[in-house]
Amino acid sequence: MKFINLEKIAVLFCLFLLVQLANAQENYDVFDVARKGTLEQAREILKSNPKAFTILNEDGYSPLTLACYRGNNEVAKLLIDYKCNINGVSKMGTPLMAAIFKSNTEIAKYLIENNADLSIEDANGTSALIYATNAQNYEIVSLLIKAGADCNKKDKRGKSALDSAILLDDDKLIETLKNKKL
Repeated sequence: MKFINLEKIAVLFCLFLLVQLANAQENYDVFDVARKGTLEQAREILKSNPKAFTILNEDGYSPLTLACYRGNNEVAKLLIDYKCNINGVSKMGTPLMAAIFKSNTEIAKYLIENNADLSIEDANGTSALIYATNAQNYEIVSLLIKAGADCNKKDKRGKSALDSAILLDDDKLIETLKNKKL
């Protein structure tokens, strides 16, 4: 009867774990990379599959929308530069809306500079300008107005960005939206 050598089993198990870890490192999930991955990981994925970030997850979110929502700015910028769909609509709206919702001015500005469509609405008819107004983000409101956002556009409840500013009793936003400049 042969005895099992526990030391050999432990060594083999450790080797097995190392191989599994190495394989996991090579096969990054695009959604995890979008949320919290590194620029290097995103580049590695794009190098092996240039279309890897063009898919949607089971909830209908694109990797770019998730990167904008989670504030993974380096990866978001890479995906924007790589011409991922900056106007893709999901339950969270567009990547621009996700950035605005999270007050991520850096990425909102980058999306606007890269010609994000400012007229797109989410399922409630809410535009990026209404999102920015509701967040009282003066800088993004100003950027959107300068880029040509429609200040009169109304959501499905019939409310515009100006209506939101009035509801918020924000004189600065009210004046900005009335005069279309900040």
